[in-house]
Amino acid sequence: MRKQLKSLFQPKSIAVIGASDDKTSVGYAVMKNLLDGDFKGRITPVNLKHKLIHGLKSYYYIKDLPEPPDLAIITTPAYAVLQVVRECGEAKVGGLAILSAGFSELDEEGKHRLERIQQIAREYNIRVLGPNCLGFINPHLGINASFSTRMASAGNIAFISQSGALGIATLDWAIEQNVGFSYFVSVGNMADIGFADMIDFLGTDAHTSCILIYMESLKETRRFMSAARAFARYKPIIVLKAGRSLEGQRVAASHTGLLIGNDVVFSAAFQRSGIIRVAKMAQLFNCAQSLAMQPRPNGNRLAILTNAVGPGVLSTDYLIANKGKLALLSEKTYDQLNEALPVRWSHRNPVNILGDADSELYGAALKILLKDPNVDGVLIIMTHLSLTNPVEVAKEIVKINKHAPKPILAAWMGESSVREAREVLEAGKVPNYRYPESAVEVFLFTYQYNRNLELLHITPPEEPQQFKPKRKKAEELIRKVQIEGRQQLLESEAKELLSYYELPVPEYCLATNPDEAIAFAEKCGYPVALKVATPEIYHKSDIGGVVLDLNSATAVKGAYRKVVNNLKQALPDVEETGVIIEPMMNHQFELLLGAKKDPVMGPVIAFGKGGINVGIYKDTRLGLPPMNMALARRMIEKTKIFPLLKGYRNQSGVDLEELAFIICKFSYLVMDFPQIKELEINPLAMGENGTAVLDALVVLEPLDAGISLRPHSHLIIPPYPGRYKKWVTTKNGEKVFLRPIRPEDEPMELEMVNKASRESLYYRFFGYVPKITHEFIIRFTQIDYDREMAVVAVVNNANGEEEMIGVVRIVGDPWGEAAEYAILVADEWQGQGLGSQMTDYILEIGKDMGLKQIYASVLSSNKGMINLFKRKGFTIEREDFETYKVELELT
Repeated sequence: MRKQLKSLFQPKSIAVIGASDDKTSVGYAVMKNLLDGDFKGRITPVNLKHKLIHGLKSYYYIKDLPEPPDLAIITTPAYAVLQVVRECGEAKVGGLAILSAGFSELDEEGKHRLERIQQIAREYNIRVLGPNCLGFINPHLGINASFSTRMASAGNIAFISQSGALGIATLDWAIEQNVGFSYFVSVGNMADIGFADMIDFLGTDAHTSCILIYMESLKETRRFMSAARAFARYKPIIVLKAGRSLEGQRVAASHTGLLIGNDVVFSAAFQRSGIIRVAKMAQLFNCAQSLAMQPRPNGNRLAILTNAVGPGVLSTDYLIANKGKLALLSEKTYDQLNEALPVRWSHRNPVNILGDADSELYGAALKILLKDPNVDGVLIIMTHLSLTNPVEVAKEIVKINKHAPKPILAAWMGESSVREAREVLEAGKVPNYRYPESAVEVFLFTYQYNRNLELLHITPPEEPQQFKPKRKKAEELIRKVQIEGRQQLLESEAKELLSYYELPVPEYCLATNPDEAIAFAEKCGYPVALKVATPEIYHKSDIGGVVLDLNSATAVKGAYRKVVNNLKQALPDVEETGVIIEPMMNHQFELLLGAKKDPVMGPVIAFGKGGINVGIYKDTRLGLPPMNMALARRMIEKTKIFPLLKGYRNQSGVDLEELAFIICKFSYLVMDFPQIKELEINPLAMGENGTAVLDALVVLEPLDAGISLRPHSHLIIPPYPGRYKKWVTTKNGEKVFLRPIRPEDEPMELEMVNKASRESLYYRFFGYVPKITHEFIIRFTQIDYDREMAVVAVVNNANGEEEMIGVVRIVGDPWGEAAEYAILVADEWQGQGLGSQMTDYILEIGKDMGLKQIYASVLSSNKGMINLFKRKGFTIEREDFETYKVELELT
């Protein structure tokens, strides 16, 4: 895939289809931009009516060119685009950028055209940017393949925009601010190339250090999450997501559905994938600047160094309001500041060193603050007063910044009087802002980014390790309800389903008359609670369908009649199904644990304060399955009720480990059944007397909804596929364990690759490679198990530690039909039949993944691999002088 995208974004030859000398046309603007740039390759116009355009020979059809170009830019009217795309496919063009408009997804004809572009691209295995896009700019190659009037300068920021108009405005702003780009890409309607493809491509691009995205909508969320998780650790991804709509809440059945809006789901997904989400355009570039210049903060404790009271107070207010902390300076720091600063300094954080502070005082205070272990970063504020020299202070800060282990941010307030000082800070890699609030904002964004990165290595297994759910019984119950034509389970059925996953469901009874209710109450003991049982009512208390604290048979009988009558009044035609009766439970806390299937992001789990007032408190936090104990704990800790749950003053808390385990069990239920549309426990009662599910709601998809029942296909983060595991024996009798690769295998793979011989690496990477780095290998260990599979061969070494001795992988195409194969076996294990057995297993897995074809390129000098491919039934054809292309159809 990278080879195809490289052909498109780093072309050696370009054709412009629809090129024109008409100055009002897009074809004219694109040709002019290409010719005015520093592109060294061949530029060819294609036009049905003209033989000469912009002084260059023009061809009538793309097939008439002497050789196919790497990139064809299509600027023709929309009605002609489909035919042109097919002609490009037949001519074996490397890639397409369709700038033509007229492909709106809001009308049927536009949708049809988009679908046809996708079909043709798939037929000819050609990658397409657009349609309805601005194009792209590659400043490092001098390519302006767009109709923008400005050319971006070269830099290390990649900018991807879904809006062409916003892209043009951003480019104009960036030029004025001297911001440089590695790539500037408008993706348009994303018929083919989307955000995931761009992240994959830019993640391994040497010129790109940070990826900025303006996003309006998202397709292929699972691929996007996979790509982001693969690269976010080493190349920050900053997203401005527009369209914060809450429309999806209107059709929600449960409290959970009402609490989970689509926008907050995006935020939860971005956190899980290590993405920084911002709310304003300025924040995109502010964050990128800081991350490019400064180390990331390890905490949210900020020290503020200022020469004026007002800006320090404003900065503090903004910091606290946005969940940051003012650093509590140590006694040692106070002693050192007292010795270095004038007597009248503020003696607290913010450290106000007064209006006449010079560069020496600023420098002394900064050095002291950076050494304090309670400080995670320092914000320096300078207001230009008559006795201060902004430039000299800036020079001192830059000098200290060269060796600073913590982030330093600056706010030189003013305009013309501090412009030169800002230039000094910029050149010295100290991020600077006009307003201190902007600096605080960036500090907190980068801190949260650091926190989010902790989640990247977490890939919970598909099979729970600490309990054994009764999946078969749960599946039978769900199927029964769907066959009956119902979507909502009775409360008794919902609790039965939860019990199959060992969730704490108390003893209960479905009573169909008052005598049955009384008999159960006598058996379990008073007091009891009684609730009407019907799938027609989501919130029973709204119609008077719940009665609590019943202490006698008479009370139970009266309550039974009362809730049944209330039901008949609310819904006269509803069929009476009885009541649920269960023991009352004394508890301190009523919590909510719910899940909802988001139309874009799939299942989302919510946890927080529960009860009937849940919609008022709105104290919930979201997480995405799969979940483990660490992720569950983080959800719990982010709620406002958390301090009470862990125990506050003289009040006892709850068993937090039990609560986290309950969330994990709940997550597995959501993972295992894509048929579940909404699922809610409210309240989940917890206290000294134990934990119990007091009420439960389950809403299913209709039986004819057509949802995929393939395991975990509804999740945007696939769990670790632990089902793929196998022991094999080498020719010399050694036992070797085969299993899918894990993110934490990165050090093992790095060690294996760096120990490999030059010949082994030459055969694997088609050329001699220098020492492979941590940053390079991470892409091979953090993978999307849907489109890619890597199986490692491991043994225990002499120290009893796991050691990697081989890895085989298949990387799927964008359509999930074919995958490219590659293998590396440690030198000392070659010739033992291990490569053959690993190949057999990865082919078996490829079939299970639904792939139709496996292919590879192999050097003609690699006789061992060629023989292996022959034995496995691959067809072998000469690709060029040095390589063969091999293919195997999976049946």
